[in-house]
Parts: sequence; C-alpha cells; structure tokens
Amino acid sequence: MAYQSIEVRKLTPTIGAEIFGVDLAQPLGNQQFQEVHDALMDNLVVFFRDQKMTIDQHKDFGRRFGPLHVHPNAPIAFKDHPEILVIKADEKSKHVAGEEWHSDVSCDVEPPMGSILYLTEVPPNGGDTLFANTYRAYETLSEPIKRMLQGLTALHDSSKAHYYRVKATDRDDIKFPNAEHPVVRTHPVTGRQGLYVNRGFTLRIPQLKRNESDALLEMLYRHLETPEFQCRFKWQANSVAFWDNRCAQHHAMFDYFPNRRYGHRVTVCGDKPFYRPA
Repeated sequence: MAYQSIEVRKLTPTIGAEIFGVDLAQPLGNQQFQEVHDALMDNLVVFFRDQKMTIDQHKDFGRRFGPLHVHPNAPIAFKDHPEILVIKADEKSKHVAGEEWHSDVSCDVEPPMGSILYLTEVPPNGGDTLFANTYRAYETLSEPIKRMLQGLTALHDSSKAHYYRVKATDRDDIKFPNAEHPVVRTHPVTGRQGLYVNRGFTLRIPQLKRNESDALLEMLYRHLETPEFQCRFKWQANSVAFWDNRCAQHHAMFDYFPNRRYGHRVTVCGDKPFYRPA
C-alpha cells in the first residue's frame, strides 16, 4: 500500500508496523487520518515513537476513530477523564493487567474496536508487549476444524480476567459484564475472518460439553499463541501502540519487577461481533 503523508515500516510480514511522520499531539488532517486508519487495517497494530501528548490530546486522537470507552471496573484515576485507563506497575505490583493473551474487554456486548496505549515511563529492560494476528490463526487451521467452529459461540466474562477487582474497588458503578460472541468473528471493515476467543475472558463454548469445550479452547489458545503469528514491541519512553481488538490479541510481559512502567490508555468503542460466511 502506498502512503503519501506517513511512512510505514512493517515489523513482520504478518503483523505490526511503525509509523513515522505523525505528531499525535496535533489534529490529524483527513488524508493523514485515512492513511493511519488504512495502516491499522493492513497491519492490525501500529506504533509511534517520540510522541508528547497531554491527556486531552490523547483523547482527541482516539476520538478521531470513534467514541471513547469507559472501562467497566478499572479504577477511575482522573475524575474529569473517566476514559483514561492508567497502566502502571512498580515495586509494589504483584501482577499487571494483560498478563494473559486477550482482546480488550471482549466481555462487553459491544467490545472495543481499538486501544491506544501511551507509555511515558518504561523499565530499563523488559516490559515488551506481544501481539498476535487472529486472522492468520483462523486461516491456518485445518478445514474440518474451521467448519466446526463456524457454528459455535463462546461466553466471555469480565470476572475471569478481573477477579482481583471483584471485592476490591473504589467505584460505586462497578460492573463485571459478560457476553456471548461467535468463536469466528468477521471484521466489519476488512471482511476477513478471525478467531475470537482468548485466555483472559473466555469461559466456555455453550454448545459443547464441558470437557469438549475445555479441550477445544485450550487447542485454540495454544494455536493463537504460535510465534509465527506474532510481533513483539520493545517500548521506549513516549511511544504509542494502537491495536485493533477485532483481529489482534496482545500479551503484556511482566518481566521487569521491581522496575516502574507507567502510561495511559484510551479505548475506542466498537460494535457487536458477528460472523458472516466469506
């Protein structure tokens, strides 16, 4: 794909690209917005280096892609900015968000379209994020398995991923949503099919017996985690990652304890997952 207002350098042929020539603190013009959007559709996750954004500028960039999502059970760090999700870990952290492979808030009836993470502090080493291509995960399954999956759904539950928040929260409006989605999801923009189950949120496949569901999901999780479907992003201070939750999963490495990692995330609202035969 040819770009005129940005430079796009792929991390791998399968997933991930760095974008150059964009100042995210400034409003994107129509052409630059369209090219960033196209690069995201083509690469599933895009990265930007050397950015300086205020909270309002971060939110403004996210809003170019749609309304912003408020996490149903994460602490509200900034009263005036409920859309901002703080991502942090330090010498007191026992775990961090995203240690299991997942698609953000897949337990919502209308899960987020995309997430935009901006890190301002990074550890001296470690703290990478891995991303996986769920299109390729589906496309590389055998034809009999593909046919079987096309009629199945999966239950996703927030209390599985955020069990540690069930009894410890400062929010009066806390919610732990759950939803049922197709195991194979059709992307509303590209029309491509991808697997839509993840270790973080998925509980079971209701059409199957429990042991059948457990076995099938474990096979799919392991398949999704195949290294050939992945890219790995090494963070630097003031870097931004923008991923498409409809076709990519991610895993945050917590290999930097007791060092500090800090940033903000905004999440763009999405729509109800569906399956449409290709």
